[in-house]
Amino acid sequence: MAEITRLSGSSDWIELDFVERERTPRRLMELGIRLHLAGLSLSNTISELEKFGVQRSWKAVHDWVQKAGLQPVSGKAPNQIALDETVIRINDQKYWLYAAANPETNELLHIRLYSTTTTALTEMFLQELREKHDVENTVFLVDGAQHLHTALQRAGLRFQVERSGNRNSVERIFREI
Repeated sequence: MAEITRLSGSSDWIELDFVERERTPRRLMELGIRLHLAGLSLSNTISELEKFGVQRSWKAVHDWVQKAGLQPVSGKAPNQIALDETVIRINDQKYWLYAAANPETNELLHIRLYSTTTTALTEMFLQELREKHDVENTVFLVDGAQHLHTALQRAGLRFQVERSGNRNSVERIFREI
């Protein structure tokens, strides 16, 4: 309920001093920020803004929230994320379980199950992770899986190949599952 109260009343608490050029009306920027702070994903926030004729990327909305000095309450901004996928069997069918974990806390940041593994699905996983958490300055710890490297490169995210050490947090999660 506390996050809903952030939506009521005026938007005077949202500082838009960072705005250099006004491609988007200030009231709609404030609306976009408020919707995202209330828990709406970046994709859904964009969809709501499109109803007013505003076409902006998820990155633009994310930047508004960042530059205004506001973060969604649930979002994390870890220094490192252990990222991996593994094959699991459910009723004699193979599925790929993707997971992103904070190696410092062993907290699971995002998890997803897919019926196959491709670079495109990895990119979708990363997009969902970006919508939930601030990972722009994060270093992703990955193994030698080329589709992980490719997806991270395409997304413009930093990564380092690590076969042990901090990346083991995601491996521990997989063992438990």
